[in-house]
Amino acid sequence: MKLVTPAKGTIELSKEKDPELFYLARCGLGGLGVVAEVTIQCVERQELVEHTTVSNLKDLKKNHKKMLSENKHVKYLYIPYTDTVVVVTCNPVSKWRGPPKFKPKHTTDEAMQDIRELYKESLKKYRARDITTKSSDSNEPNINDFSFTELRDKLLSLDPLNKDHVMKVNHAEAEFWRKSEGYRVGWSDDILGFDCGGQQWVSETCFPAGTLSKPSMKDLEYIEELKKLIETNELPAPAPIEQRWTARSQSPMSPASSSAEDDIFSWVGIIMYLPTMDARQRKEITEEFFHYRHLTQSQLWDKYSAYEHWAKIEVPKDKEELEALQARLKTRFPVDAYNKARRELDPNRILSNNILEKLFPLSDNV
Repeated sequence: MKLVTPAKGTIELSKEKDPELFYLARCGLGGLGVVAEVTIQCVERQELVEHTTVSNLKDLKKNHKKMLSENKHVKYLYIPYTDTVVVVTCNPVSKWRGPPKFKPKHTTDEAMQDIRELYKESLKKYRARDITTKSSDSNEPNINDFSFTELRDKLLSLDPLNKDHVMKVNHAEAEFWRKSEGYRVGWSDDILGFDCGGQQWVSETCFPAGTLSKPSMKDLEYIEELKKLIETNELPAPAPIEQRWTARSQSPMSPASSSAEDDIFSWVGIIMYLPTMDARQRKEITEEFFHYRHLTQSQLWDKYSAYEHWAKIEVPKDKEELEALQARLKTRFPVDAYNKARRELDPNRILSNNILEKLFPLSDNV
């Protein structure tokens, strides 16, 4: 790795040459220098088989260890206020058997039926007009032209903070996935993507989940508590809650850092969509999302040693909350070593920004 720094110019780092700084810089949050060149280990682009099935938490508990150990990629999509869990696995196409031969049980129109019907009913309720009545806008798209995520956004925009309305949308989503079970074959750079909809607030946390050979099951316990929290507080939580897993990272500033090679980490993302451009409504959604996030933070993060993805952290405005966050980050990350490297490589804070200054202050001033 070649790192361009304000104080020392371009320096070359590797795990053999200055390994401490090398691993710090791999997840340096932009505060140590500008990465000008990097050598990475690549693998060939793979053709993958994506298998989507619908399950529930009770059955997942029985099969979780097998699911993690036998699949190259795994993610679970939980739908609040339902027992539905969408399980998505991805594995290389077999060189001997080839892709699976599978005929879907349902057509796309059948899979979309419930959410389309809900959209029609909701328009009647919220706009007091029949969807079959021709709109004054002759260019209004046909309901059948909307993708699932587009239709979900339109539904949520009608009443995004009404728990009962969001529950109906979630149940329609559960039906969509139930009728969308099956296989998809494609290249890895396409298959591993995910259409999660339009603008949104997201909080993603990472926490240890044991090893592949011996999962701790804390990952599923976290989800159980999260779903209970949502229901107890009657939060208008839309779907999905996404859960995935990664191997450990050797970069000490990574939320998934660990010295144990076999460790795995679970990442869980909660979400609230911003399906409208109305400023008042967006403000209300934002406030509700941060209430949702605060509940997960206060009730789950410390218990499960969960830390937010760096790109999702919001710097607290309250001084006491900020000091508490700084202290918490120090218990997980080598903040002193990171700040020492910042002082050496960027003494005049040319690369710094408000987030770095607040989370990792180089002086007593906060």
